[in-house]
Amino acid sequence: MIRVFDFHKMPIVDVVNEILYDSAKRGASDIHFDPRSNHMIIRIRIDGSLEDYADVPQDVEKNLTTRVKIIASMNITESRLPQDGAIKIKIRDLNLDLRVSSLPTNHGEKVVIRILDYSRSFNGLEALDFSEINYKKVLEMVKRPNGIILVTGATGSGKSTTLYSILQRLNQPDTNIITVEDPVEMEIEGINQVQVNSEIGLTFASALRSILRQDPNIIMIGEIRDTETAQIAVRASITGHLVLSTIHTNNSLNTIERLTDMGVEKYLLASSLEGIISQKLARRLCPKCKKERPANDYEKELMKKTLGVDIEKTWTTVGCDECQGGYKGRTAIHEVLLINQEIRDAISNGMRKEDLRKLVYTGTSTLLQDGLEKALKGDTTIEEILKLIELDVDDIKEEGDLNIKDSLEEIKIANESKKSNQLNELKEKIIINNSKDKQEIDAEPLF
Repeated sequence: MIRVFDFHKMPIVDVVNEILYDSAKRGASDIHFDPRSNHMIIRIRIDGSLEDYADVPQDVEKNLTTRVKIIASMNITESRLPQDGAIKIKIRDLNLDLRVSSLPTNHGEKVVIRILDYSRSFNGLEALDFSEINYKKVLEMVKRPNGIILVTGATGSGKSTTLYSILQRLNQPDTNIITVEDPVEMEIEGINQVQVNSEIGLTFASALRSILRQDPNIIMIGEIRDTETAQIAVRASITGHLVLSTIHTNNSLNTIERLTDMGVEKYLLASSLEGIISQKLARRLCPKCKKERPANDYEKELMKKTLGVDIEKTWTTVGCDECQGGYKGRTAIHEVLLINQEIRDAISNGMRKEDLRKLVYTGTSTLLQDGLEKALKGDTTIEEILKLIELDVDDIKEEGDLNIKDSLEEIKIANESKKSNQLNELKEKIIINNSKDKQEIDAEPLF
């Protein structure tokens, strides 16, 4: 995995190009240039996990970061303040679209390059791993003429990919679509895209006010960050526009609470909200080397209480030369809430959280349920899903007071036991072979 570059003989331009090209070829989403006290470490993020990539000598560190800042159109004389930049470059057979961020640290400038890959957006909603039920719900959402549709999740959970896929579907010659983004991550032919620039006062809120005078049919807001943006977005959806946006929340229920906490009136939220798509990314099992193993008691109980199915086996990782520890790529798990009249009335009347929870999750698969269904099919592992949904312990307790940490410990012990058994079997074979060799030697005549 570790790459070795001859930094003193190889031109720094070629070094940077090779790092960018090789990282993209390996499927990395981010490249980190981390300064240390006496050298720099380059790390790349593959399938959500950071891995060491290369060591950079201290005397080359400055040249490397300067080259990255030059091609990202950043100020190379400024190293005391954070900066943002972008790179569009063709290296050999790859057209790369990159976002660059620099941050001053006590050991020098830390630079992070995000490798944007919106190929799945071009493939449409069908390529985003929605279950059949959730896919139908999303199609019903986007057919509605007005209202607000929110895509929620943590940073790096694929929200922009989902939004761009929806925009691709809605992009028709007779439709005026305007987006407000920070930054504009993917240019789409036929869509008017506005780049936010807070330094000159072009914020999400100020851009939205102007957009409403541009006769739009559909408005996409990159992110709802503050009360003003939330209120304008909701009011725009009520006045006959379809509004798409993202917000940093974990699930549908938290999204409703977050918007009311941001000062959106409940009656406005109830009448404008059309749907919420919550998502997370789980590592996908390598199709070449994955295999089944016996399920432990916890996993049987979890599947029974969550999905109502009995299992004897579950999928696990093995590892081969084509994957990273048994995983290759990532799959999305979703929670799709389509708002109906009953939920609108509950939001408008300020129903208690416990009662609203029961109403929201009647007929809606939770992230846990969707994740476990994908684990059942062999797309990922139960262990991976439990790590992702660890924050949503309340949902699991309602399913039978199950304990995630105990399960992960059980799986860990099972994996260690499996390795120990394999090691013991190997030792026994060596002992047997040695014994056979000794017997053959003893049986041989001396002369």
